[in-house]
Amino acid sequence: MVICDLKDSARLEALHPLFKMAFDYLKSHNFLEMPLGKIEIKGDELFINNAESELRTKEAQQLEMHRRYIDIHVPLDGKEIIGWTPTADLDEADTTMPYDEAKDVAKSKGPVHTYFVVRPGQMVIDWPEDAHAPIIGEGKLRKAIVKIKL
Repeated sequence: MVICDLKDSARLEALHPLFKMAFDYLKSHNFLEMPLGKIEIKGDELFINNAESELRTKEAQQLEMHRRYIDIHVPLDGKEIIGWTPTADLDEADTTMPYDEAKDVAKSKGPVHTYFVVRPGQMVIDWPEDAHAPIIGEGKLRKAIVKIKL
């Protein structure tokens, strides 16, 4: 997992061939003025979900894991709390949704090892080994969720 300011993204561009394209798109568009929904940039290899979600409590939110995609979470109009646990630390008995290949997601009730706050202008990069519980807080949140195929 990487947590940083979006303005510092240049040093991360070497980590994946599509990171530069994703970071450039994030920095050059105002997602608050764009309609909600999926934005295709490079087919299923790189797309962005421009979303608005009702934030949940820590207790109500589950960890999610992906195998085929890297997630980049970018809150747009408020702070977001995200929980994190290495997938290697999760017990299969805590699985609440087995891996769904079509949706590229599995879910677990945890436990969550740590929580952190992400604010507009910042981003979180989640790799497949990062189980994460996003959209925690109060109220609603607009955010961009970048999906990059491994």
